[in-house]
Amino acid sequence: MSAQRRRGQVAKVWKTKIVTDRRGNHTRGADPDSPHIVRAAFIPQRSARAEVPGQQQINVTRMIVAAHLTDVDLWSRVEWNGRHWDIVTPPAYHHGTRHTRHWSLDIRERP
Repeated sequence: MSAQRRRGQVAKVWKTKIVTDRRGNHTRGADPDSPHIVRAAFIPQRSARAEVPGQQQINVTRMIVAAHLTDVDLWSRVEWNGRHWDIVTPPAYHHGTRHTRHWSLDIRERP
């Protein structure tokens, strides 16, 4: 594991779970009962500042986390730096030696 991920910042990642609603539909969503507590590296990707009232501010950051992360996909959520984030790209697995393999996730701050 790289030093950046090993000494990185702490984040909570909520797994995805399939739930049946009252009408019998199966839906996917973040499971609030079982978060992963992980250390990750965060790299800013792009942002758009809201310049006029009514516009939305968009911050996208890449999260690099160890390879043992399970049950995480686009419906999962991340809490980092006191804010909540959505996962905006499917998690990408980067295979390598046991020291370098990792998942990378692009996350967007929730408004």
